[in-house]
Amino acid sequence: MVVLSDRPVVALSPAVSQALAECEGTNRTLQLVTSPTSRLTLPLRASKAQWLVHDDGYYEGLTGRPMQWNGSAFVPLPDARDYAPAYTTAPTAPIGSQLVLTFQARHAPAAVLGLHTEKLMRLLTGEPPKGWGLAEPLQHPWSPEELTLHTASASSSRIIVIGASSRPAMATSDFTPLVPPASGIAEMTTLTIGYTDDEDPPIPQLPSFIDLLSADHPLTALLAQLIPGRADLTTEPRWTGSSAPIGLASAGTYTGPPGFSRKRLGPSDAPITWFQLGDGYSPEYWQRHQDLLAHLRRTA
Repeated sequence: MVVLSDRPVVALSPAVSQALAECEGTNRTLQLVTSPTSRLTLPLRASKAQWLVHDDGYYEGLTGRPMQWNGSAFVPLPDARDYAPAYTTAPTAPIGSQLVLTFQARHAPAAVLGLHTEKLMRLLTGEPPKGWGLAEPLQHPWSPEELTLHTASASSSRIIVIGASSRPAMATSDFTPLVPPASGIAEMTTLTIGYTDDEDPPIPQLPSFIDLLSADHPLTALLAQLIPGRADLTTEPRWTGSSAPIGLASAGTYTGPPGFSRKRLGPSDAPITWFQLGDGYSPEYWQRHQDLLAHLRRTA
């Protein structure tokens, strides 16, 4: 399915959300075509839509890969050997950074959901979330109880959460029932906080924030990374730089592997170990992330 948009900022509107659901139900891909001056909101970028940009030809907005129309869908240009020229032009606004925390948690069947995100937003922005919903603009004032009632009536649900602070903050959360005989709900949430080019994200404070979070709301795992990008959390169809890891937290206590600094966090009955991976500005440290994951799998 192809959808055209000429809006300067394209959001995950109810219409786009409905088109995504229709495509998922019929095993198709939603291809969203915009101009090179358009930007995507964070929830739309995180969706399964494929972003196509119409400039001198077509290219993928997130990768710069040149594309062509084959009569029924956009497909990669077979002879392309480089990025589309427009993808490598300078961004239209100063590039700051986006602190991205992706965490997993398990909840008891009767647990109130959304409290992990609320706690992290308070720690990182000073304010609780402002609202939640399934599409933009968000439909509901922030209420973990109402969010929980919604997820109870859905087999799986992706929730969008927006912050209330002047600091841009947004989360997307997926809640899925555990497979029997296990009971409860699995959560996968990605929280993104925006910073301007003259601001320093609170990288040194992250272990203490995770310690405070896990004291009240235990985690299964958390990955922290820094991504070059606009502070308003929208995305231009241009290259802005590579992400770089900061650290990984994993439930339990660990004695290795060699070469990794680690710190035990959380309460004694639900400990979690923080492994420092990098400074958030060195993409080459993603190899350390892979090495650590391999070690954790061997010791699981």
